[in-house]
Amino acid sequence: MAGPIYLDYAATTPVDPKVAEAMASCLTVDGVFANPASRSHFFGWQAEEQVELARRKVAELLHCDAREVVWTSGATESNNLAIKGVFERAAVIDGGAVRYSGHLITSTIEHKAVVDPAKWLQSRGVDVTWLTPDADGLISIEQVQAALRDDTRLVSLMQVNNEVGAVNPIAEIGQMCGEHGVLLHVDAAQAAGKVDINVSSLRADMVSLSAHKFYGPKGVGALYVKRSVQSLLEPIIHGGGHERGMRSGTLPTHQLVGMGVAAEQALAGLDGEVQRIAQLRDNLWSGIADLPGVKRNGSLEAISPVHLNVCFSGVDGETLILSLRELAVSSGSACTSASMEPSYVLKAMGLSDEDAHSSIRFSLGRYSEPGEVERAVAHIRTTVSGLLAA
Repeated sequence: MAGPIYLDYAATTPVDPKVAEAMASCLTVDGVFANPASRSHFFGWQAEEQVELARRKVAELLHCDAREVVWTSGATESNNLAIKGVFERAAVIDGGAVRYSGHLITSTIEHKAVVDPAKWLQSRGVDVTWLTPDADGLISIEQVQAALRDDTRLVSLMQVNNEVGAVNPIAEIGQMCGEHGVLLHVDAAQAAGKVDINVSSLRADMVSLSAHKFYGPKGVGALYVKRSVQSLLEPIIHGGGHERGMRSGTLPTHQLVGMGVAAEQALAGLDGEVQRIAQLRDNLWSGIADLPGVKRNGSLEAISPVHLNVCFSGVDGETLILSLRELAVSSGSACTSASMEPSYVLKAMGLSDEDAHSSIRFSLGRYSEPGEVERAVAHIRTTVSGLLAA
């Protein structure tokens, strides 16, 4: 009997063997194991050289200067640094207390790593405008323009939605933000390796990445910070002044080297690999689209090549996931999968509680194969038909 099929690549990806090999070479005494900040000896120089090579590879993925790449522990930290950092730098001390001010624009369907920092700032005096997506999960340039104010400091929007894969018109929004002198932060955790992330074309000031979303290791990420913006960002982690003062902490050489190799592969695969995965995703959808009560959530056009979010009306989503024993799938974001609440993303897109509960996210990736998709289609059809007949 064939093993289970992994269809949860949007939650995390397996580390590519070449990435693992590169990381292993930076762990033991016969490898590049030293502290990159130890510049008084050869071992430290070796480590620093590998870290800076990895930085250049991530910069190539983003089409930016390597000096604009700041290492972090992942997109969650990157998002916090970008969002909190802007408002922390503008905060003032008033009677011994920190007073925050200004206006932030974001959306109701951002990842919790953006939603929660925004709520934190809101509780401390920052005015936050929460934009609501259309039925396809998209935020329009018109919505952002209408929300702009004289005191708007930052717009924070994701490039690709983690649950439905909707791809926002970031380049147009970025151009408008630039014309109004407003900073733009983009959570691109779900975009890397799936769509192009050219920071110049996107006109983004800050961009967040997480290595484990594109076949790199967990626990490491990066924040692109445009050089002209770096002075506007207050660090949120102190202790040594690493990363040009923006993020302190000893750099994990092995993880950064792994992220660099993953970034290199992601850039190389933006054409052939992405098209192959998109075709498999389309095959999966065409194989189940005629089932009773089945409908697709999100845009059919402005969508990432790996995401497929499907509503199985009349079938409880948790029951369906438990019944699909041969598939590893998700009912939404991995960060909220333990919650019994319906997806706040799907609810914001206009789905009822019932339909949101009946929706499942399938996400494919580098190691998905046609035979697996065929097996998945057969398993879904049999399982759904059985649950509807029960």
